Amino acid sequence: MSSIASITPSTLSLNDLPWQIEWNKDKCTLCGQCTAVCPVRAIEMQVYRKKTLNTSLLPGHEQGKQFSTYYGIGQKTNVANACIGCAMCNMVCPNNAITPQRNPGVSRLKFHMNQDGQPRRRGGRKNSTESVLDQIKFTRISMLTDPALDAGRHEFELRTLLGRILSPKENMKRLREKGWIPPVREIYPMVIGGMSFGALSPTMWEGLQMGVAYLNEELGMPVRMCSGEGGCPPRLLRSRFLKYVILQIASGYFGWDEIIHAIPHMKEDPCAIEIKYGQGAKPGDGGLLMWHKVNKLIAAIRGVPQGVSLPSPPTHQTQYSIEESVAKMIISMSMAWGFRVPVYPKISASSTSLAVLNNLTRNDYASGLAIDGEDGGTGAAYSVSMDHMGHPIASCVRDNYLNLIKIGKQNEIPIFAGGGIGKNGNIAANAAALIMLGASGVQVGKFVMQAAAGCIGTEHDRCNVCNIGICPKGITSQDPRLYRRLDPEDVAQRIVDLYVSFDTELKKIVAPLGRSTSLPIGMSDALGINDKAAAERLSIKYVV
Repeated sequence: MSSIASITPSTLSLNDLPWQIEWNKDKCTLCGQCTAVCPVRAIEMQVYRKKTLNTSLLPGHEQGKQFSTYYGIGQKTNVANACIGCAMCNMVCPNNAITPQRNPGVSRLKFHMNQDGQPRRRGGRKNSTESVLDQIKFTRISMLTDPALDAGRHEFELRTLLGRILSPKENMKRLREKGWIPPVREIYPMVIGGMSFGALSPTMWEGLQMGVAYLNEELGMPVRMCSGEGGCPPRLLRSRFLKYVILQIASGYFGWDEIIHAIPHMKEDPCAIEIKYGQGAKPGDGGLLMWHKVNKLIAAIRGVPQGVSLPSPPTHQTQYSIEESVAKMIISMSMAWGFRVPVYPKISASSTSLAVLNNLTRNDYASGLAIDGEDGGTGAAYSVSMDHMGHPIASCVRDNYLNLIKIGKQNEIPIFAGGGIGKNGNIAANAAALIMLGASGVQVGKFVMQAAAGCIGTEHDRCNVCNIGICPKGITSQDPRLYRRLDPEDVAQRIVDLYVSFDTELKKIVAPLGRSTSLPIGMSDALGINDKAAAERLSIKYVV
């Protein structure tokens, strides 16, 4: 009767969980490393009682049932400790005695995640693995009529421009009339997207900065990294490496007191200022750094109390229209740096992005537009937002670029695209496809974490606990016991490897098009896809 009474509506069995732990008793040495490293404490040491039958006829041996006791690893079935499939137990096991396996049946955990009336939040990405970008092919190859290039034998650089790009005649006109021309930066076409100091661990953030500095100063690749919302460590704001950073300001304004106070002491201007209005993975929803990650250092940099959750409002609270946003934020940020720094907004991909872009074209101080598609990652979002809201990045970029062509400004306002690039590992091909659809460059976040630090989260909802500070790799944790697993120098080395590899792959795509002096921005006649509806929607070739 007592065992029946312990069964509640939220009682689950192992068959109801998305991940099940397979443990081999014969290989296990009971070292306890697996239980110590599990981020959600899904496994524990347990005592088992095993029944055996003794059929021996030898004298002194009692026949019948006998019981033996042994120790082993058991999996918890309660919702709070459900296995997330991170496989950290397998990584530390010296004998490969334990590993998580995806449940071949139907997971019922999602029906029980709303404990205490709270909808589920998670970090990571959407659960869908479909991607139009991965279906696009590059079909226009130069053979005899164009000067085809071999990326392996011909040296050429891949660069793009960030800023208001005007003709020499228009620049001279503005210089005469206003004594000022829009600032423009020559940068690498793949930007490390906004991941804040707080969302990422100190070792991860430091490793990214070290890798970016090496790429710039040793390899001559003008790679830029966006700070994300939350400010920067004071020593970075006062160093010469600030010129490799795009400072982001979002609706929470976290960390901006520190930045404003540092302006008179800055040795270099930042590369640009990004004003974040939306994030593709959770459009219309504000950001959130949960209290688990707000330690003493993060609280000091952001100017908030320690141990409290830090939500950003869905919109900047002092602005009520696109026009007001441009007038207040873009101009005021330009003024703060003496009109020497490009300022541009970042928005979620949506059907309203055209209205934002049209307004930017009418303002002299807007330097570009960053659009984040629905497949972007996030540090913390409601599952319902991640899975059921948003707009694919490919069609949104294409709509905006074709609109620029219509009004004759396709070479003036650069579009930077993000959200799901490299989702299935095809980062160079995805970036090239978006550039040929009209983007001047791309912003990448999740792929960088996967390549540089070994993030094990997947679109099938494996791990994806970035939001609660228990990242098993130490990438998104503020717990020293976890982030010390990351060596920032190793992260920097992997960032360099990633960019050098990406550069080679992108050249292998661009070179056969006969392009060596500029990116093939908007070169959609080079694209084809075997989906007729997608071909018509993107205005590219239908190929089968």
